[in-house]
Amino acid sequence: MPILLTADVSFSSKQELLDLQDGPMCPSLETPSPVDSQEDSPVGSGPGSAAGNSPARHIILTQAANPLPGQLYTGQAPAETPLGLTFIPTHSEGLCGWGALTPRVIQTFNTPRWVLFFLCVASFLQGMIINGFINTVVTSIERRFDLRSYQTGLIASSYDIAACVCLAFVSYFGGTGHKPRWLGWGVLVMALGSLVFALPHFTTPPYQVSMPEQTGVCTGNRTRRCHDNEGGGLSSYRFVFMLGQFLHGVGATPLYTLGVTYLDENVKSSYAPVYIGIFYTAAIVGPAAGYLLGGYFLNIYTEIHMTTELTPENPLWVGAWWIGFLAGGAAGLVVALPILGYPRQLPGSQKYVAMRVSETHQLKDGSQASASDPQFGKSVKDMPRSVLLLLKNPPFLFLCLAGATEATLIAGMSTFGPKFLESQFSLSASEAATWFGYMVVPAGGGGTFLGGYIVKKLNLRCRDIIRFCMVCAVVSLLAIFIFLIHCPNVPMAGVTSPYRSNLPPGHQYNEQYYEPAHNLHNSSWLGDNLMVGCNADCHCLRELYNPVCGSDGVMYYSPCHAGCSTVNHTEVSTGRQVYSGCSCVVGGNVTSGQEGLALDGKCTSSCSHMPAFLTFLFIIIFFTFLCSIPALTATLRCVPDSQRSFGLGIQWIVVRSLGGIPGPIAFGSVIDISCLLWQDQCGEQGSCYLYQNSAMSRFTLIAGIIYKVLGMMFFLLASVLYKPPPESL
Repeated sequence: MPILLTADVSFSSKQELLDLQDGPMCPSLETPSPVDSQEDSPVGSGPGSAAGNSPARHIILTQAANPLPGQLYTGQAPAETPLGLTFIPTHSEGLCGWGALTPRVIQTFNTPRWVLFFLCVASFLQGMIINGFINTVVTSIERRFDLRSYQTGLIASSYDIAACVCLAFVSYFGGTGHKPRWLGWGVLVMALGSLVFALPHFTTPPYQVSMPEQTGVCTGNRTRRCHDNEGGGLSSYRFVFMLGQFLHGVGATPLYTLGVTYLDENVKSSYAPVYIGIFYTAAIVGPAAGYLLGGYFLNIYTEIHMTTELTPENPLWVGAWWIGFLAGGAAGLVVALPILGYPRQLPGSQKYVAMRVSETHQLKDGSQASASDPQFGKSVKDMPRSVLLLLKNPPFLFLCLAGATEATLIAGMSTFGPKFLESQFSLSASEAATWFGYMVVPAGGGGTFLGGYIVKKLNLRCRDIIRFCMVCAVVSLLAIFIFLIHCPNVPMAGVTSPYRSNLPPGHQYNEQYYEPAHNLHNSSWLGDNLMVGCNADCHCLRELYNPVCGSDGVMYYSPCHAGCSTVNHTEVSTGRQVYSGCSCVVGGNVTSGQEGLALDGKCTSSCSHMPAFLTFLFIIIFFTFLCSIPALTATLRCVPDSQRSFGLGIQWIVVRSLGGIPGPIAFGSVIDISCLLWQDQCGEQGSCYLYQNSAMSRFTLIAGIIYKVLGMMFFLLASVLYKPPPESL
């Protein structure tokens, strides 16, 4: 005799179905949750669909002796699954729509592929805004709003702080709630955060800088430009930026916890890694697009309705940092609408739950079986027990720690990777961001997608997946030794090389003549070595940093420090100014009656290591992201089905608190150690102007080796301690 379940019955795991089948014969269960009966076909597309005013759907448990495996209701006679489940049509609660508004035409989108599409758009926007735009506009925001580096660091960390605060709550209650609604509202909050982040541009006076021709050249009349209220209180806008980032963190929290489990629950287990891989690939391509678009926007003056004499190479230039946030916020408002319209479960999802083979790690005391209780996790009282079950799961813990080490490298390199390229190869900020974006698109995106495809193609089990992650960590560890190679610093007068005009008579110039190592440990203030005989009468200001490249191939702190007296002309092709009468520039292009020329901006590097470095950097990024989806898949498989959302939430807390938050801080400290020349802001230390390339490479290599070795150890321990259930062997 069949068991008839009225209304909409939802099952989060195969065990719930088994418990129900083995239990007493009861007329109905009142567990509201929309489930559709059709497989791989839009609801409402046929005469027997719910949209066509068909009778209400029920799920019947039969005691058939020979059930037909894998069959579902298709508008014909009821069919049974291997568990004796019979799916028959239901009412409109399983349709795609908003409340009572469920148009028949939009039911075409009620499929896993369309869910994947909209979630990919949301993750793309999240990656582009938070991991792309934020990292490219940091320098511009510091300059525009008179912020210190630690203040912008706090702005960046506000995202992870908000995520850590919300993760446990969202993943626990959202895991048993209506996931699409949590996701849709999260995208709305994230879009609001982007609009708030762009708000300071519209509430502050226009950014204007006076640049007369003689600014920065050698003159005898100079006064110190320090004032008590310099900046007009714009630094207070850091709290608005922090609020925007906090909203970003709150809104993005459901995306990588509930979004992943929603995809995993609504497709076949063998296809889940591919769907999740595509989802994460969009999240990787997003930052790359952010770097490319951010670099493009920074070449546009921030006051787009005004003209300026400044060029992007000038240290006082501020690009249109706000355009990306405005556009991203508007796009987020649009994509949130379709996500909010999806049902709790997609058509045919219950069949995939019934067919899934458990690979949950088996605890010694067998307490993981308590998570199979259909009522487990429905109440907040179960949260401590749920946390305890995860803490008693060694593979889960070590996968979390491995993810934290990888996140440290990813967060550190994504924040300071462009700065590393800028310093090593004498690139502009926009050029470095563009090159880094070119690396992230094929390497990060391709590695993420390929990792999910490999798991699906080879049908890897949990232990094999963890071993695959360990191999990826070994390959990226070997490639990281490319940081042993570095480019020599472009000679800078008074910092990395002497003033040629100040050399002893008859002494031949040699870059090794001037050893900058003493500055490396005592570089908080600019020393008197910037002022020598050739510019002593110029009364140059330390606060006015405007590097120029002399015709002798040496870089100078400013036209004043190069002893330049006038602006000769402006290059038409680049808009860069050419200074003449530079008394400190010896040799090179010397014209009649002039002592030397200098070109506005930094000198270009003649280093030839860039192709090799970018090749190995590609390998590092590729293999780092190649194991990201396999590691996520292993995490989902080693915990009980009912704990998947909450487990991902706990994992993200560990990853962010041990990796995402301290990662930029650790790498920033490592890079600051290699600083040769600090900014002097009226007696206070500002940002770093010049780094020692050899020290930067060496310290980055040490940090990379430490975290990669730790990641390998954690993957190894997770593989050794994993104990699969007997039925999965």
